[in-house]
Amino acid sequence: MNRPRLLGLTQPAMCRQWHCNRRAMLRLLWMLAAMFAGGQVQAQTGAITAPLQAIATLDVPRYLGRWYEIAKFPNRFQQNCVADTSADYSLLPDGSLQVLNQCRRSNGEMQQAVGAARQRGGDNSARLQVRFAPAWLSLLPFVWGDYWVIDLDADYQLVAVSEPKREYLWILSRSQNVDPARYAALLDRLRGMGFSLERLQLTRHGSAS
Repeated sequence: MNRPRLLGLTQPAMCRQWHCNRRAMLRLLWMLAAMFAGGQVQAQTGAITAPLQAIATLDVPRYLGRWYEIAKFPNRFQQNCVADTSADYSLLPDGSLQVLNQCRRSNGEMQQAVGAARQRGGDNSARLQVRFAPAWLSLLPFVWGDYWVIDLDADYQLVAVSEPKREYLWILSRSQNVDPARYAALLDRLRGMGFSLERLQLTRHGSAS
């Protein structure tokens, strides 16, 4: 008996063809599902955030001196700080930059950490790195952390500092109090850079002498 044919194919050939088409169809369905899921994620999170950029130029001598921490994203290395956080930047005789961070602990005592900073790029680069590990470890790249100046007013009075992944953020000022309008405008600019500011934590000052 002749086997029935469909579209010129015998049943065994048709089954083989169907099996191949089935696998192709499954792959297509997986691709469509992935595209749909990606579209859903993008719809929920918004457009893909552009890479973070540092400001075009930084006048390091003008940047030196004391900065008071106004707000920050909480982080593990400041977990013992409860108030009065500041950073002092100074130029050492050898031309290197020294960083002195200090804050008040819950017991009222001041805690200090001395580190170093270096520019990555030219003399006007706003991309710096800092370390608080001993100097003899300075050749190890992982002891350095990115410190990018991403927003700075023309008078060098209010600055925002972060790093490429946006995991850390500090807002610093030359004074302990910032004009609310200027602060709100800075927050708007940070949101425009892709920062989610729900984690932003204000820093208390003047809690003790």
